[in-house]
Amino acid sequence: MTDALKRLSEEGVAIWLDDLSRKRITSGNLAELIDEQHVVGVTTNPTIFQKAISAGDGYERQLADLAARKVTVDEAVRMITTADVRDAADILRPVFDATQGQDGRVSIEVDPRLAHRTRATIAEAKQLAWLVDRPNTLIKIPATEAGLPAITETIANGISVNVTLIFSLERYRQVMDAYITGLEKAKERGLDLSKIHSVASFFVSRVDSEIDKRLDAQGTPEAKGLRGKAALANARLAYQAYEEVFGGDRWLALDKAQANKQRPLWASTGVKDPAYKDTLYVDDLVAPNTVNTMPEATLLATEDHGDITGDTVTGTYEQARADLDAIERLGISYDDVVQLLEDEGVEKFEASWNDLLESTEAELRRLAPSEG
Repeated sequence: MTDALKRLSEEGVAIWLDDLSRKRITSGNLAELIDEQHVVGVTTNPTIFQKAISAGDGYERQLADLAARKVTVDEAVRMITTADVRDAADILRPVFDATQGQDGRVSIEVDPRLAHRTRATIAEAKQLAWLVDRPNTLIKIPATEAGLPAITETIANGISVNVTLIFSLERYRQVMDAYITGLEKAKERGLDLSKIHSVASFFVSRVDSEIDKRLDAQGTPEAKGLRGKAALANARLAYQAYEEVFGGDRWLALDKAQANKQRPLWASTGVKDPAYKDTLYVDDLVAPNTVNTMPEATLLATEDHGDITGDTVTGTYEQARADLDAIERLGISYDDVVQLLEDEGVEKFEASWNDLLESTEAELRRLAPSEG
C-alpha cells in the first residue's frame, strides 16, 4: 500500500483531524493517528462536541462533579469542551514544538450564538484562550460580517485564530485583510508576530451539494456536465487569491517582522455525493502551505486509496473561473449560493450548540445529588 498520507504531507499539506472526543483522547487513538497517519492537528466545532458528549463515553465523572457544584449548563459545556481541547493540545505539543508552532494545533469555536456580535465574540475568544491556556490552541471565529472585526482584534491581542465558515471568494479576501490588519495592530503594540498563527477554513463539499442540487433541477446535459465542479473551482480560486495577497507589497513589511502567512484550510472535505470518489476533495486540492482537515473516514480512505500526484491546484485557475462562469450562465447565482451556505452554516452550528446545552442539562439533572 502506498503511503498516500505521507506523500500528501510531503507536498506541503498539513493533515488535521476534523473530530475530537474524550474517548479518542483517553484510548490513545489520537496519539496513534499522530504517529501512524501523519495527523498534525485537530479541529472541533459545535456539532463534533454535541455528538461526542451525547455519546457519553468518558464524560460522566466530570458531569457528576459539575452537577454537585450546581454550575450552569453554559459553564458545564465550556468546562467539558475546554478540558478535551487542553488534553488534545498536550498530546499534540511535540508536533507544535517541532514545527515552530505552525502545526500541532487544536481549534475550539466561540459560542455560535455570538456569530453576529463583534464585541461578545472578542470577549469569548479571550476567555477561551485563557480557559484552555495552551499555546497551541486556535480560537475559531466564523467569517460573518460581525466576525471580521472580531478576527482583527483577536489577532491584534496576540491570540491565534482559525477563521471558519468561509464560502465565498469575496469573503475570503475580507478574511485575509482582517488577519493582516490584526497583525499590523499587533506589531504597533509591540507583540512578537512570529508567535501569532492563523488558518482560514474554506468550506468545500457543501458548495457542490447546493450547486449540484440546482444543476439537477435543470436536468439539461450542460447542467449535468457541470456537476461536481463548483467546489473545486471555488477552492482553487481561493488559493489563487491567497497567493496574490501573501505575495503582495502589504505583506512584505509583515514578512520582514517574522509574521506567519494565514494558511488556507480545506474544510468540509468529506464527500457527500456517493457518485464522487471519496477522496475527491483531498486528491484534487493538493497545494503547498495548506491544511486539509478530514473526518476520520476521509483520512482512512485517503490512506487506503488516495491518489496524490503532486500539486493539483496551481495552474488550474483559468479552468476554475470558466467552470464558475458556466454555472452562473445557467442562472445559478454564485452570490446567492455562498450567502445561503454561510447563513445555514451559522444556523447548523447554533442548532448543534443548543442540542448540546439541552443534552448536557439533562445529564446534570440526572446526576445531581439529592440534598442532605
